[in-house]
Amino acid sequence: MAEAKIIASGPVSVGQAVHHPLLAVIGVLLGASMANIDSRMFTIGLPDIKGAFSLSFDEGAWLSTASTASQIFIAPSVAWLATVFGLRRILGVPSLVFAGISLVLPFVRDYQTLLALTILHGLLIGTFVPATLMIIFRNLPMQWWLVAIGIYALRVGFALNFGPALVGLYVEHLGWQWLYWQDAIIAVLMAILVYFGAARDPVNRTLLETADWGGMLLLGTGIAMVYAGLDQGNRLDWLNSGTVAAMLGCGAFLLVAFFINEAVVKEPWAHANVLFSRNIGFALVVILLYTLTSLSNSSLVPNFLSAVAQLRPEQTGRLLLIYGVLPFAVLFPLSIWLLRRYDVRIVLIIGLITFGIAALLGTQITNTWRLADFIPIVLLQSVGQAFTLFPIIIIALSNSDPTRATAFAAYIQIMRLGGAEIGIALMGTWLRVREQTHSNLIGQHITHATDQVEQFIARMSGFFAGHGTATA
Repeated sequence: MAEAKIIASGPVSVGQAVHHPLLAVIGVLLGASMANIDSRMFTIGLPDIKGAFSLSFDEGAWLSTASTASQIFIAPSVAWLATVFGLRRILGVPSLVFAGISLVLPFVRDYQTLLALTILHGLLIGTFVPATLMIIFRNLPMQWWLVAIGIYALRVGFALNFGPALVGLYVEHLGWQWLYWQDAIIAVLMAILVYFGAARDPVNRTLLETADWGGMLLLGTGIAMVYAGLDQGNRLDWLNSGTVAAMLGCGAFLLVAFFINEAVVKEPWAHANVLFSRNIGFALVVILLYTLTSLSNSSLVPNFLSAVAQLRPEQTGRLLLIYGVLPFAVLFPLSIWLLRRYDVRIVLIIGLITFGIAALLGTQITNTWRLADFIPIVLLQSVGQAFTLFPIIIIALSNSDPTRATAFAAYIQIMRLGGAEIGIALMGTWLRVREQTHSNLIGQHITHATDQVEQFIARMSGFFAGHGTATA
């Protein structure tokens, strides 16, 4: 059974007694879910945010990059920080600070202040996901591990499909400010749950004295710079931009320095040889492939309906809510039942096959497609989300070394956040090049009718001249 495999080789350790361990687990799961939903909502609601703050296209693009880059900077080291300082110190007070920033952000009008608060906002939200699995193993009885891991895994698909509906609700009925204010409410609740549920762990001074601060800074900064270069690459035309070239080059240099640092320091924090442990490297590659595959869920349907069909989130959210979110209510217990009784690889194959079928259906899309035409694709993607990430996490945990859990956690966070950006950057560049190609081909035919178009415009201007120059 999956639980037995995790016990045998998963990152399990026994924490100190806590008052209400279930509250701590609920708190970290709530924080992890909030982080995914927040990121999804920020992406979808960015046009409304830019309008509310009067931001240019470039300013909005950098705001989005700053939000996610700061998450990537802190995410690899969170599991180690939680081990050393304890969950209450890592999530308790930071949750309250995060709530305060979320309350203030809608009132900021200076762009530099907005950018600084967005970076801090992303830095804090980046602490909410990485320590979740460690807290589950330390605080829950073994028979509940699979359920908790399932909730942790399925939050990704839930956020992808629930985000558009929530953005539509806020922007259309409550106000765009609730894109931030919802975080304040959830963060305060999370802080309360962590305070009453988490153990009062003392600081682990032994680990603190041998801390590899240099390695953490090198990896976090390097990955964040590479992410920023990838995120801005399509907009700034990649290496034709000095900014993009500098970020990618400096990020790559820092990553090389990180691996050198881990090879020479006495107590390496995340030595690279963890990647060569049994099946760990393969698990990380599968996570990357899953992230690329799930782009069809996060990008294809919402982007087509907004860019081609010209629909708002409040119009597309119902489709994703009914046919993307609600199936989770049925598929979640079914996925747990399958994992308890069958080989985890069979469940994973089922999920990947459904993603593949959804992708094949997506190749048939034309400009005549509307909401109802996407129902089969969204349903298949929902099945894929339920039966893919969950078994991947089980496989990864079953083959991990518990003595190197923090190192493994560092690399899995890089794949979780960085893998998505690789796919988005590649897909965005491919779409831009194809759009430019077809626009050029269409334009070549339009130029043949330049004289007729100019004559038509002149006739129409003359017809409306009596109504005033502006109207004409």
